[in-house]
Amino acid sequence: MHNRIQLLRIFCSAAEAPSFREAASRLGTSPQTVTRAVQELEELLGEPLFHRNTRQIHITGFGESMALQAREALATVDGLFARNRHAAEAADTVGRVGIAAPHAVGRRFLLTLLLPLLREHPGLQLDIRLDDEPTDVVGAQIDVGVRIGGMQDRSYIARAVAPIGFMVVASPALLEQVSIPARPEELLALPLSVVIDRRTGKPWPWMFRDRDNLLVPRPAFSCDDAEAELDAVLAGLAIGQIPTYLALPYVQDGRLIPLLEDYSPEPAQLYIYRPQRGPISARVRLVYEHLRQAFSDPGMFPQ
Repeated sequence: MHNRIQLLRIFCSAAEAPSFREAASRLGTSPQTVTRAVQELEELLGEPLFHRNTRQIHITGFGESMALQAREALATVDGLFARNRHAAEAADTVGRVGIAAPHAVGRRFLLTLLLPLLREHPGLQLDIRLDDEPTDVVGAQIDVGVRIGGMQDRSYIARAVAPIGFMVVASPALLEQVSIPARPEELLALPLSVVIDRRTGKPWPWMFRDRDNLLVPRPAFSCDDAEAELDAVLAGLAIGQIPTYLALPYVQDGRLIPLLEDYSPEPAQLYIYRPQRGPISARVRLVYEHLRQAFSDPGMFPQ
C-alpha cells in the first residue's frame, strides 16, 4: 500500500506515458505496481482515471483534471522541501554543538583545534563538557565526543583516529634517591602515583606489555586528574605512568626520565564519536569532520 504522495507521483507518470509498462520503466518499478497504484487511487476517489484494456490505455476526462491538480500539488510539496532544505543548509552552521572530551585532551587540544573553525563560522556555539568518564550524552546534549579507550555503546558512530601511548616516568631528582627499576615488579618498592576512577573510587592499574596489570596497594600520590598526576611526578613526589602526549615534552627537555621502555603497553585508541545515527545537521558534521581530521594527524600524538 502506497501513501498518497506516492500514489499521485505514480499516477502523474502514468498520465504522461503511453502505457503503464512505459510509466513503470520511467519510475524504475514494475507494471503491476503502477496498475495497483492507479486502482488504489481510483478506489480512493470513486472515479475511473483511465479507460484501459489489455492493449492500451486512455486517460478519462476526470483523470486529466486530476492529473493537472496532482502536478500542481506535487510541485508545491517539492518546493516546500527544497525551500526549507536550502534555508536549513544556509543556517546550519549557526547554533549549538555539544562536545564531550577527557579533561587533559580537552584542555590541551580542543580549543586550539577549534579556533580556526570558529573564526570561519562565527555562528557556531560550542558547549564543551570535560569528563574522564563516559558522559551522559542525552542529559548533556552531546553531539560529538572524544574518548580514549573502548567504546562500549555500539549504537554510536565511532572512528578510531589516533593511538595513545603511556610512559613510566620519574624526575631526575627522585631517581637520585631511589633505585632504578629493571622490571615492573620492582616498582612496588618505590613511590608510585595512581589516578582514581571517579565512577568507582578505585585506582586505575598500571599496564605493561605481556604482563599482568600492576595494582598499586599504597600509592605515594593519588588523584582523579591526569594533569595533576603529571604535576606530582614533575615535582618528584612519585613515579607515574603518564599518557605519552602529556609526558613526552618533559622527557624531551630532560625534566622527566623514561623507565621500563621495553615494557610499554600497547597504545589505547582515541575515538571521535557521534551518539546519533541517521541524518545530522551540517554544523555537527562540520565539527565532527574537523576534529576527526585534526586528531588523525600523526604529529598530534607522537609515540
